[in-house]
Parts: sequence; C-alpha cells; structure tokens
Amino acid sequence: MDIYLIRHTRTDTVNGLCYGQSDVALADSFIAEAQLIREKLPELSPDCLIASSPLRRCTQLAQTFGKPVKLDGRLQEVNFGDWENQRFDDIDAERLKIWTENFVTMSPPNGESFGDLCRRAGGFWDELVANKPAGQVLLITHAGVIRALLAHILELPPVNAFKFRIDAGSVHKLQYLDDYTYIHSVNQ
Repeated sequence: MDIYLIRHTRTDTVNGLCYGQSDVALADSFIAEAQLIREKLPELSPDCLIASSPLRRCTQLAQTFGKPVKLDGRLQEVNFGDWENQRFDDIDAERLKIWTENFVTMSPPNGESFGDLCRRAGGFWDELVANKPAGQVLLITHAGVIRALLAHILELPPVNAFKFRIDAGSVHKLQYLDDYTYIHSVNQ
C-alpha cells in the first residue's frame, strides 16, 4: 500500500496565529499550490482512498483530486482550546513558556496535548494498516498530524516529532508492505 501524507496548502492567516482546529481560509495561491501537489504524485489508481481532516483547508484540497473523500476527525490538527485564533505573542508569556516546555503532556486551556494528538493519529494509522483499504492512500492533513504519524511509525518519543520539517503543501511518501512501513520521502 502506497501512502501519501499531504499537508494542506498555505492559509490566509497572519503570521504567528494559533489556529489548530479553527476553520481558516486558504491563501489566494491555493489553485497553483494544489497543482504543484498533484505534480508530485503519481497517477491515482482506480481504488485510491482519499482520507481528509474535516477542516476546510484540507477538504478543499482533497476535493481537487476528483474522487470520493472520507472525512476523519482523527486527522485534525491539535486543539489549542482557548488559544485558538489568538496570536502566540498575545498569549500570557509565562503560561506559553510552561506549555512549550511540556507540550507533549500539557494541553492549552480547554485544548489537547501533543500526546493526545499522537494517540488519536496513531490509532488512525493502526486501523489503516490493519485494514489495508486500498493499494494507494492519500491522507490530507496537518503538520502536527504528519509529525505524530512519523513519530508513531518510527517509534520516536513524541517530543522528537518536531525535528521533522513539514512545509505547507508538502508530500511525504510511505509504503506499507508485508507488515512493515518504509519511508520513501519526507517534505517533498
């Protein structure tokens, strides 16, 4: 099974905005960026499964492939709770510092920790590879989810997941074969 982890394209947000599960719009460059993503992928197989975060920045991209899209909440970005739609610079500096030093186990107020995200993304992955629903799978999701999936697959401590660079519009190719996951490319 060939699996492509695809991060949504650039968003129309100000720099430094905390927008995890907020449904923000895409940048005006969406059409061109979506075309660049399609150029990075092989021809889609007839049985290609497309699964997407239900957030608009992902579903809009998923729909450009012209195939049915399965929405799954486990592919959503981390929930920043009360910090959603705030600039990081506007969040209490001391609270933010404590959270950044403990983000794997500590959640923002009324949000979730990165460890929570890793567990839900890992559950999605385990179900995907157990069921092998198609020969080709596109997962349209977010940077945090892609980091969580790579950490899960490589059995890395979640704190190390942020060593992966995950650009907007990037494609990451994996292959699941004989109960083993191979990573072919990251951040293409």
